Amino acid sequence: MTTPPPASPQLLRKLIVEVTDARDLLPKDGQGSSSPYIVADFDGQRRRTSTRYRDLNPTWNEKLEFVVTDPKTMEYEELEIEVYHDKKHSFGGGAARRNHFLGRVKIYGSQFWRQGDQGLIYFPLEKKSVLSWIRGEIGLKIYYFDEMFGGDNDKEAIPKNVTVSVSPPVEIPMPMPMEYARDVGESPPMVVTVAESPMSPSPPRAEAQMGQLAPESPSPPPPDGSGGVEFQYPLEVRKIQTGGLSSNSGVERVTVLKKPGNEYVPRMMTKKFSGEINETRIPSAYDLVEPMQYLFVRIVKARDLMVSENSNPYVKIRTGKDNIQSKRASDRPGEKLGNPEWNQVFALEHDWPDAERPTLEISVWDGNLEQFVGGICFDLSGVTVRDSPYSPLAPHWFRLEGVEDQSNGKVLGDVQLSVWVGTQADDAFPESWSSDAPYVAYTRSKVYQSPKLWYLRVTVIEAQDIQFSSNDSSTHAMSIADVRIKVQLGFQSARSKRGTMNNHSSSFLWNEDLVFVADEPLKAQLYLFVEDCSSKDVMLLGHVVVQLNSIEQRFDERHVASKWFSLDGSGRGPNGDASYCGRVLLRLCLEGGYHVLDEAAHVCSDFQPTAKQLWKPAIGVLELGILGARGLLPMKTKGGGKGSTDSYCIAKYGKKWVRTKTISDSFDPRWNEQYTWQVYDPCTVLTLGVFDNWRMFAEKGVEKPDHRIGKVRIRVSMLESNKVYTNSYPLMVLLRSGLKKMGEIELAVRFASSYLLPETCAVYGQPMLPRMHHLRPLGVAQQEALRGAATKMVAAWLAQSEPPLGPEVVRYMLDTDSHSWSMRKSKANWFRILAVLAWIIGLGRWIDDIRRWKNRVTTVLVHVLYLVLVWYPDLLVPTGFLYVFFIGVWYYRFRPKVPAGMDIRLSQADRIDPDELDEEFDTIPSSKPPDIIRMRYDRLRILAARIQTVLGDFATQGERLQALVSWRDPRATRLFIGVCLVVAIMLYVVPAKMVAVALGFYFLRHPMFREPMPPASLNFFRRLPSLSDRLI
Repeated sequence: MTTPPPASPQLLRKLIVEVTDARDLLPKDGQGSSSPYIVADFDGQRRRTSTRYRDLNPTWNEKLEFVVTDPKTMEYEELEIEVYHDKKHSFGGGAARRNHFLGRVKIYGSQFWRQGDQGLIYFPLEKKSVLSWIRGEIGLKIYYFDEMFGGDNDKEAIPKNVTVSVSPPVEIPMPMPMEYARDVGESPPMVVTVAESPMSPSPPRAEAQMGQLAPESPSPPPPDGSGGVEFQYPLEVRKIQTGGLSSNSGVERVTVLKKPGNEYVPRMMTKKFSGEINETRIPSAYDLVEPMQYLFVRIVKARDLMVSENSNPYVKIRTGKDNIQSKRASDRPGEKLGNPEWNQVFALEHDWPDAERPTLEISVWDGNLEQFVGGICFDLSGVTVRDSPYSPLAPHWFRLEGVEDQSNGKVLGDVQLSVWVGTQADDAFPESWSSDAPYVAYTRSKVYQSPKLWYLRVTVIEAQDIQFSSNDSSTHAMSIADVRIKVQLGFQSARSKRGTMNNHSSSFLWNEDLVFVADEPLKAQLYLFVEDCSSKDVMLLGHVVVQLNSIEQRFDERHVASKWFSLDGSGRGPNGDASYCGRVLLRLCLEGGYHVLDEAAHVCSDFQPTAKQLWKPAIGVLELGILGARGLLPMKTKGGGKGSTDSYCIAKYGKKWVRTKTISDSFDPRWNEQYTWQVYDPCTVLTLGVFDNWRMFAEKGVEKPDHRIGKVRIRVSMLESNKVYTNSYPLMVLLRSGLKKMGEIELAVRFASSYLLPETCAVYGQPMLPRMHHLRPLGVAQQEALRGAATKMVAAWLAQSEPPLGPEVVRYMLDTDSHSWSMRKSKANWFRILAVLAWIIGLGRWIDDIRRWKNRVTTVLVHVLYLVLVWYPDLLVPTGFLYVFFIGVWYYRFRPKVPAGMDIRLSQADRIDPDELDEEFDTIPSSKPPDIIRMRYDRLRILAARIQTVLGDFATQGERLQALVSWRDPRATRLFIGVCLVVAIMLYVVPAKMVAVALGFYFLRHPMFREPMPPASLNFFRRLPSLSDRLI
């Protein structure tokens, strides 16, 4: 019997994934750490590493081995590596339903290295979805090698679930990237999956020498019947053959990559609220947010308690998971012992569906002896449910239980209270207590009001009888003196220009206005100093003190009478009065007709004047529902290194500021609070910011500023009337390290207005700023300085509230640094100008295409239209307006569906240079080393030189226009005026319509009749002289 010949050796390729370590993983075990392990999936084969217990920077140094089914298609296959936290090591003994996801990395076969060329590469972990919170990176060594196998003994090394292709498989030519695949002939079926590609993944960082790049794998062989034409798969298509869908089964899986949606733009939320049903909606103050039920307990007072003297009794309230203590009460004067009063409301979370027998325990304690006095237990299954706006629930007296009087065997003491279930719309919710912690004030929502600000105008007119030093004669001293007036109001100060001496009356004249910002209640004092600045040391010649509440107020441009004020000082006047130093003539008035700007003009939320008598009626109501936030990043670490965020929201519109309650230790806080504002002008902006609370954990006397999480602006004019917009906005912060997304905030906004078209036209036709801004306008630099002073006053006022709004919060909300220098903002403004001029550039290109006859049909139609407009010029203007009307109707399809938020592309925040970003965060004066300052100064000089050149070019064109008739070039002027005379005679003789037709057809002539050189008129203009040759 003849033995069969031995099997020929075959090629077997193995892929090795060496997992070295990971860095900066996310804590997921509830104790500030994680127990990570790694799962690798390649070609239907899954491998798993061991678990590293409680280590955010684990080290494995393990090798995972895979078998490559088809080496020729390896570059199109995908290796997916996922990092998980083992739930067995979580706090609570593995109560979690599934292991926590810590991140993933997708690597394609084209990124694999041949053995010997591999190196350690750190890949940043990617998100699984937009709302995932992922951080850290993983170090991998990925390489492959080929080995030969043959005979029966080598077959044992091949896994059973892997089919090794000996001959090349039959492949199908793939079309261009699409969402499906068609059957071609007798080809096997295809399974198509759609996967999302990562958002601009950053290149991996190599920590070892990678060596030379491996050559690219050869492209797949052409399919049968292709006629030898070589075919290459598109880069967007990745082919994956799994064990379940092997090559033997005749099924191929094709993964088509799709680009994910932009996570930096607002998106609509599909959840519906009662506020969107306008027809059948019952009026409610909380119809834009989700209703949240609370258990309200109102403790009023007690009577006949068995307590000691000066006991200061208090109440303890206990439910399934809440245990809160009330404030300590004291006996009222004139009342007998044992009748304390609290008048305190508590709002506890409602979680009855999770409890089997919900109960409420209320107990009274002796504060001096810490002794139990008595208590009550309620069954909460039958508690009254109160819906707003019903009347408040009346309290009742309840007998305390648990302590008996030893003398007569009776229970003593009653407590008056009421218990009900309500929502955040309840009247008692704003002042209710939800915690007895020291920072309980931060757990409540608050409404703040900005101070009423005035512009104070000080007109310095004249000064007389100024007393100088006795060393010089009075006339000589006055002639050389540099007399100036310095006015100071709080932290604001301004100095007038040098006074002009009047030789006839020996007085000094100024007639200069100095403007300051004053806040009510106008208790401050205005100081005026007369100074001699002729020497290095400024000499005080006298001063005046004026009370602000004594200054006259005016609401229009009426004249205010001036008044003489005597100067106080150490000089000696003509009457021998030691305190008399002269007098000064001032005109003082508080301007109520101006709007005191405390915000940047382009994001202003209010344009009403200071005087309420000048306010116009409101045109509507702006309603804001702050639903919650998703995926906030940790802002601080607590015990055990666990990340934490204690977030709250600030919304500002007009003079009204609102602050939500602070939700502690939550990355997905839910506020569900709703606020309203009166709207007087639709062209205003609502500003909302999210902050992490640090002040409530600060010790007494220690200042810990709150950290910003992000900000959103919504322009009221973009909102349709009586329509609810429920959207999720990204929260982004520009840090020194670059742009960072901190999470998302969910908002519901509605602008309720009953104004019709006539009223709307009247509103849009009125000036934005009050009348005084146009009658007596303020300079740009002056207004910016006054805005800075107003911002400081608002910050100081709000810092005195409880809980306080820190200066860093106010500055961030009011955009105090909006006018500071930034290369990024300069680029953004430049591209904004280009976007505005884009339609002009597009029109010019279209006209140039018409002139070049690129589309003959369009060019002929333009000729016909031009003839019609020339022969019937009355149609020119209405045709233009009709064209604009059709453009507006056409763009109605592309109107924004969502109120826009922050635009990173418009702000140039997605492509900023690190050095420019560092310069933007630099202080004034700069704190950088001299070499960096010199480099930045040189860069600014280069930029300024370009701007200087552009300005010079503009000036040159204008000067050439002037040179046409200025006779700076006699020959050019003679030619120009001669041509003008000839043109005038021709236009007198030839009809204007014929001239217009001739000029238009000459301009639109065919390229075959046009010379490639510039026309004579342009050459003549370029030869005209300018004044640039006279510059030194």
